[in-house]
Amino acid sequence: MPQEAETGLEANVPASMTKDPDWWKGAVIYQIYPRSFNDTNGDGVGDLNGVRARMDYIASLGVDAIWLSPFFTSPMEDFGYDVSDYEGVDPMFGSLADFDDMLAAAHKRGLKVIIDLVISHTSDQHPWFRESRSSKDNSKADWFVWADARPDGTVPTNWLSIFGGAAWEWDSRRRQYYMHNFLASQPDLNFHNAEVQDAVLDAARFWLDRGVDGFRLDTVNFYFHDAQLRDNPPMGAGDTPSTVDPSNPYGYQDHLYDKTRPENLVFLERMRALLDAYPGTTSVGEIGADGQAVELTAAYTEAGKRIHMAYSFDLLTTQHSASHIRRIVEEMNAGIGDGWASWALSNHDVVRVGSRWGDGLDLNRFAPLATALCASLRGSPCLYQGEELGLTQADVPFENLKDPYGIRFWPDYKGRDGCRTPMPWVNDNAHAGFSDADPWLPVAAEHRARAAFEQDRDATSILNRNRAFYAWRQDHQPLRKGDMTFLDSDGETLVFTRTYQGETILCAFNLGAEPAEVTVPDLALENIDAPGFTGTIDGARISLNGLDAVFARAKR
Repeated sequence: MPQEAETGLEANVPASMTKDPDWWKGAVIYQIYPRSFNDTNGDGVGDLNGVRARMDYIASLGVDAIWLSPFFTSPMEDFGYDVSDYEGVDPMFGSLADFDDMLAAAHKRGLKVIIDLVISHTSDQHPWFRESRSSKDNSKADWFVWADARPDGTVPTNWLSIFGGAAWEWDSRRRQYYMHNFLASQPDLNFHNAEVQDAVLDAARFWLDRGVDGFRLDTVNFYFHDAQLRDNPPMGAGDTPSTVDPSNPYGYQDHLYDKTRPENLVFLERMRALLDAYPGTTSVGEIGADGQAVELTAAYTEAGKRIHMAYSFDLLTTQHSASHIRRIVEEMNAGIGDGWASWALSNHDVVRVGSRWGDGLDLNRFAPLATALCASLRGSPCLYQGEELGLTQADVPFENLKDPYGIRFWPDYKGRDGCRTPMPWVNDNAHAGFSDADPWLPVAAEHRARAAFEQDRDATSILNRNRAFYAWRQDHQPLRKGDMTFLDSDGETLVFTRTYQGETILCAFNLGAEPAEVTVPDLALENIDAPGFTGTIDGARISLNGLDAVFARAKR
């Protein structure tokens, strides 16, 4: 299996890698799902040494930082999002020494490393929970959310698990229920207990001391529950269920009491104080907002007070018209105040954007356009592994599914395995260069033609178009840190300006397959030739081919 040596491709060190404490503003963050990135020990599962072996490839993308999904010690019921040791590396991914080597390799190339911090819940195999469930009077008895049954033995509240069923599980030892927002094997920590807050901050400090550059905070608005254990009301009349999958009853409640509690703001101030003690570190929170994305992002990312940036799922849905995207982004810009958003079009939890938005379109044109659009919005863009290749969603047969979420709700919802299949590196290898063994999920046959090292040899490939755009973007600060203003346009076009320190760049996108024209009065435009895009400017008129864009220096 080909392995890229650390001294291979010449690293393209991003210009943002300076001592600027605000490097994260507008930084491109590359999300790596380690299980599916690169396997170096032949067990069919990706590992930290696999990430290190591909570090030159990662640096060649022109990204600023890596976000690593969980690699902590875990029974893997939810593939690492059920942590049993916050300070350990699961043996399937390697060791702490392997992590240190990977981190050093990234830093050598000017890349920051952000790791997933999953602290709303633990695994039921975590020593904290094992002690907590042993009795009602042990030292950690109140570290998790326990409650007595109702007089008839039923669950304490009507709260539901995202993964199906009640958010409560009976424990025969304590003769109480414990709360779990996700799997029954993922008990929720009780953040009303100050010792719990101290413990998870200590876990964060462990990794900061090791040199990580920040955290992606999983389910950041799930930390606190209502101490009075009040029932959630139903969704209001006419409201749409918030879940991506309408077959899941979770979306039929208004989640007032099981998450997004006001106490969370105080804890996030403690988290920010810890990060501020390590200058140059950052944080990005995942908000499951149920329609409150703007309000929560504004509150959670209030400048200098709480976390640095946050993302929601508003651009991770099937809706993708130009008017929808404009509404989502414009509302965020108007309501976020001095906060900062992060934007993603794909990640490890949703159908890949190549299928979700690009179905039926010319993917060779759509994929670079989508990448450029996300990287041009005000905020910090996240690029999910394989997105730089234009990968589509894999169709994983039921018999090969591993995701408990998908298994539970099959066939209406097929789960998350389709976006988690192994990264294809070469076309002429049994497992696309990912592993010498049968991989934990099958390699999608259609991904082989888009393998990374195959595209690397084609100057016109999606991969090389994305590389060229990110490299070009590094030299245009308005696209990283500038203010953003939308201009009116018709059909499937999006037109906006980004302004920073007196320089304005106009960005015009045609998300439709047919050619379009846009008129921009009152601005003098000079095409600045973004690589891979062919839009033209004639006075106030912009002409765009289908799935095309143009970038221009703009002056009044």
